Amino acid sequence: MSDAKADISYIEADAADATPAPLTPGQVLRMRARGHRGLQIGMAILLALLLIALFAPLLAPHDPFAQTLSARMLPPVWSEGGRWEYPFGTDQVGRDYLSRLIYGSRISLLVGFGAATIGMLIGVTLGVLAGFFGGRIDYAVNFVLTAQLALPGLLLAMALVFIIGPSVWVVIGIVGVLHWTYYLVVTRSATMRLREIDFVAAAEAIGASRLQILLREILPNLVPQILVIFTFELGVAILAESALSFLGVGIPPPTPSWGLMIAEGKEVMFFRPWQVVLPGIAIFLLVVAANLAGDGLRDITSPEGRN
Repeated sequence: MSDAKADISYIEADAADATPAPLTPGQVLRMRARGHRGLQIGMAILLALLLIALFAPLLAPHDPFAQTLSARMLPPVWSEGGRWEYPFGTDQVGRDYLSRLIYGSRISLLVGFGAATIGMLIGVTLGVLAGFFGGRIDYAVNFVLTAQLALPGLLLAMALVFIIGPSVWVVIGIVGVLHWTYYLVVTRSATMRLREIDFVAAAEAIGASRLQILLREILPNLVPQILVIFTFELGVAILAESALSFLGVGIPPPTPSWGLMIAEGKEVMFFRPWQVVLPGIAIFLLVVAANLAGDGLRDITSPEGRN
C-alpha cells in the first residue's frame, strides 16, 4: 500500500509540474497579434509605405520636380506608347509619375503622423483632466467639445489655410488642431472609470500627488485606447490633407502630394485616367492599412480578444 501511495504522489507531482505557467499580458498580446490576419496585413502595408517614404531618393527613378516637356503626358508601360524609362508615365509638364508617387508618400505620412500626434496631445490632455477632476473643468471641456463639434471641419480648415497660407506645416497644424474630439471622448470616459478603481485610492493613501497619479496610474492604462484612436486618426488626417490639396488649399505645388496629383489629373481623367487612379489607389491603400491596424489593435487589446 505504501508503494502504491508513493506512485500516486509521484504522478500527482509530475502532473503539477506539467501544468503550463500563466501567460504574461505581453505574451497574450503577441499571441493574439500572430493570429490576427487584419492586423498583420495593415501593419505590413504601413511598414512597406514607411520604407518607401524613408528610401524615396534611392527608389525614385527620376527627380520628382524635373520637367521634360518633350516627354509630357506619356502613358504607363502597360498602355500603348508607354516607355520603361517612365513606368507610370508622365504628367502635363513631363514629370515622372512614379517618382512623384514615391515622394508623395512622404507628404501623406508626415501629415498623417504629425496631425494625429497634435490631436492626441490636445484630446488626451483635455480628456484626462476632465475625467479625473470633473466639476467645472469637466463643464468647460464639454463646452469646448460641443463648440468644436458644431463647426464644419473641412470648411474651417479651408478658411484657416487660406488665411494663414498653404504649406506642409500649416496643413499639419490645422488638421491636428481640428481632429482631437475622439481622443477627448474616449479618454474622458476611461479616466472617469479608472479613478474609481482601488489602485488609484491606494496611490492616494500612500501620499501620491494628483500629477503622479495621472502620470503613473491613469495614463499607462489609457495607452491601448490611445493607440487605437491614433491609427484611426492617422487615416482621417491623410484623407483631410488629400481633400484640402484637391481643393487647392492644401499642399502647394510643385510639392508631390497624392491629393494634389488627383487635382492636377482631374482635367484629363477621361483621356488619361491613370493620373487620377494611381494616386487614388495609393491613398486607398494607406488609409485601409491604418484602419486595419487600428481595428486589429482594438481586437487584441480587448479583454475577450476578438478577431
